[in-house]
Amino acid sequence: MTATLAPPTAAPAPPAPERRTRWEYPALAVLLIGTTIAYLWNLSVNGWSNSFYSAAVQAGSVSWKAFFFGSSDAANSITVDKPPASLWLMELSVRAFGLNSWSILVPEVLLGVASVALLWATVRRPFGPAAGLLAGLVLAVTPVAVLMFRFNNPDALLVFLMVAAAWAITRAVEDGRWRWLVLTGVFVGFGFLTKQLQVLLVVPPLALTYLLAGPPKLGKRIVQLVAAGVAMVVAAGWWLLAVELWPASSRPWIGGSQNNSILELTLGYNGLGRLSGNERGSVGPGGELPPGGNGMWGSTGITRMFEAAQGGQIAWLIPAALVALVAGMLLRGKAARTDPQRASLILWGGWLLVTGLTFSFMAGIFHQYYTVALAPAVGALVGAGAVALWRERHRLWVRAMLALAVGLTTATAWMLLSRSVHWVPWLRWTVLVVGVLATIAALVPARRKFAVISALTIAFTGLAGPTAYAIDTIATPHEGSIPSAGPNVGGFGMFGRPPWAEGMNGPGIPPPGGAPNGRGPGGHPGNGPGQGAMPTGGLGREIITAGGLLGASKPSEKVVSLLEHNGTTYTWAAAAIGSNSAAGYQLATELPVMPIGGFNGSDPSPTLDQFKEYVAQGKIHYFIGSNRGGHYGGFGPAPSGTSSQISQWVKENFTATEVDGVTLYDLTTR
Repeated sequence: MTATLAPPTAAPAPPAPERRTRWEYPALAVLLIGTTIAYLWNLSVNGWSNSFYSAAVQAGSVSWKAFFFGSSDAANSITVDKPPASLWLMELSVRAFGLNSWSILVPEVLLGVASVALLWATVRRPFGPAAGLLAGLVLAVTPVAVLMFRFNNPDALLVFLMVAAAWAITRAVEDGRWRWLVLTGVFVGFGFLTKQLQVLLVVPPLALTYLLAGPPKLGKRIVQLVAAGVAMVVAAGWWLLAVELWPASSRPWIGGSQNNSILELTLGYNGLGRLSGNERGSVGPGGELPPGGNGMWGSTGITRMFEAAQGGQIAWLIPAALVALVAGMLLRGKAARTDPQRASLILWGGWLLVTGLTFSFMAGIFHQYYTVALAPAVGALVGAGAVALWRERHRLWVRAMLALAVGLTTATAWMLLSRSVHWVPWLRWTVLVVGVLATIAALVPARRKFAVISALTIAFTGLAGPTAYAIDTIATPHEGSIPSAGPNVGGFGMFGRPPWAEGMNGPGIPPPGGAPNGRGPGGHPGNGPGQGAMPTGGLGREIITAGGLLGASKPSEKVVSLLEHNGTTYTWAAAAIGSNSAAGYQLATELPVMPIGGFNGSDPSPTLDQFKEYVAQGKIHYFIGSNRGGHYGGFGPAPSGTSSQISQWVKENFTATEVDGVTLYDLTTR
């Protein structure tokens, strides 16, 4: 009896990695086909999604130079503020099938399905088919994953490459072959070309896993990890070196940098600045965010992943994943150093802890959709932990850990669903009741006739909430720069619930054009005190017309017709302040539109003298102004410096014409 209560001193043998069952491949087919159908369903409702990236895809589909550099426009004035790898698949798709929402977003869907399949393959090797399938299912229904695998931000490719690196290191732990270490480095290197330093968050868990559990002797393991590091540098460095060596005068400006340097972008705006909050060229006062990160992007701290903005995206199964990590390590007891199950737990547990803590305490720009990087680790730990605990549930302490995981999952689901009490109001009560019963059932000694019922109640408790959020996400339009899955529960950094979010059960003042389906930012319904409305993917009327910081322009047919008239005779059919302002016009006309100042409108590209020279040479037809009253899309003062100088010079030297709410300046006529 005493031995039953205490944690084991010897680890049970793991299942044979290659063991097959008759139901595994049919179940895998159902999972992958179901994921594909769900992700493709209603896909076109997302339109251009993030028009900032869609405009770059359009540019790269007609210019190989724009393809290589990741330029925002086909005339190569400036790049997006990321390396171009995430754009390449979409650009090839557009070259093959033409410019439309589906040709841009289907590659993202395929990356999502591939990520689910690869996670299944990675987890099943040490823990068996049931664990792999459950891990894949959790990833597939995680709300933020459903959102980002149907969106054109870089995160879809980033997640796939990170999971691929985990798969490769898992193979390396099995046989110690050099090729798996080199392949791991290659995947991480291309992850760098996708979203720069974020991919490095998984490097410590990858390296630690092989250092502790790799089959060769310690010296060889260290040398192999060095080889993996070299492969990573080569896989990322070839593009960085090409950009640095390319004459600056014949390539586009590096968007997001203040000195036209990819290294500055890597270490500053997209690198250490994200951790410290000191980001030159950002949207906060003076180009920097408030110290400590307690401003626009929310408060930092250990509970950040459970706050309103992030909770519904990812937090549903984080407590269960942490319990599974602890219980799984205890179950492995005194297993051999190379034990594949313990190595897998080190890998996924390290991934969850390093990435989660970094997200929780980073003081710079942080968006809720970043949390998709946690989804594979959560899925892997839940899948592996659930199967491991279920197999050993004859032990009292294992049943106690299982009950703890179910109880914490129930409490988390209740908390998250209580933030949207008018959205599917019966769901939180159902999850609460079933969750309590599942927690009690988990404590009951294993009996075969109750096992199926107990397993189903536990599965419902863990998956009902995120699945409901996922369904809502699929049914809802999402456009703009800061998308969010599920119903709107507020939480937008220092803004709280945005004043332009509609459908919050209270009075609001919709801007002209209204909002589709009574939904708020990124197309979400609200559930709190009403404070107004916004159009999908925008921040007020200026985004329907001229565009703004976080949403693209929505030009009328008359404006489009003016830009298209003789548009091919100019290098740029128009120029506008900020990438999103330019993006809508570029996508509507498929002509280059110069985004002055890049994404934030704060990059010194082009300079006033350069702009004057372009105008004198007849390279730009129109300058697109707006009536924003000195505010940039509702986010503080309009960009200063070069962008402001250019705007002022145009106003002083050219005549303004109002066309459907958009101010146009014909730069060919003084």
